[in-house]
Amino acid sequence: MSGAPLPDPDPAHERLTRLWQAHRPPGPLLPHELKKVHANRWVRFHSLPESKRYAEDEAEYAILLDRYNTVLDALFAGGEAYVVTTDWGGLSEPTDLSARRAALHPEGTLWTTLDDTDDPDPAFHTRWYFYADRRPWERGCLDPLLRAVADDTLSGVFVTDPDLTRIHHPYDGGADVVLPTPEERDRLRAQHSAWLSALPSGY
Repeated sequence: MSGAPLPDPDPAHERLTRLWQAHRPPGPLLPHELKKVHANRWVRFHSLPESKRYAEDEAEYAILLDRYNTVLDALFAGGEAYVVTTDWGGLSEPTDLSARRAALHPEGTLWTTLDDTDDPDPAFHTRWYFYADRRPWERGCLDPLLRAVADDTLSGVFVTDPDLTRIHHPYDGGADVVLPTPEERDRLRAQHSAWLSALPSGY
């Protein structure tokens, strides 16, 4: 994969871009890759009891939103966070691909792109578009977006602190979380041990 240059980069995102480029591997990552790249600082929390994947009523939505927000508070309370959403399409397609993504993340402006050209067939090459906004963290501010993620009607979302040391990637069924150190990861994991996978892999 490689990052594609933006024609008109948003100056507000330049620092975030520099941090991504300083990471190893350098450049932006797709959210689902975080657990492998940062395995020593990663933990996964399930969003419903008994690892149930999807909510069936408002009581279960309340549980999963509380779990999401409890971990997000632990990562970002009292500070600021970048909220990042993604779209994807062919290499020549326009950037405004998803009306649903834009409706759920209207504050997001195009931050960067990522070209996936690993497949030998050019017909399967893909360009990912990353949209970001920076905001003071407030519990509940992402509930509509998180609910869409939980329903699997929106994916490729993550939240990070301005230094890219704390990352929360929600998905349908739970969230992948990256902490600054293995020790901090272990403390958070111990605080919410009932939300962990029963599998030895942590998945």
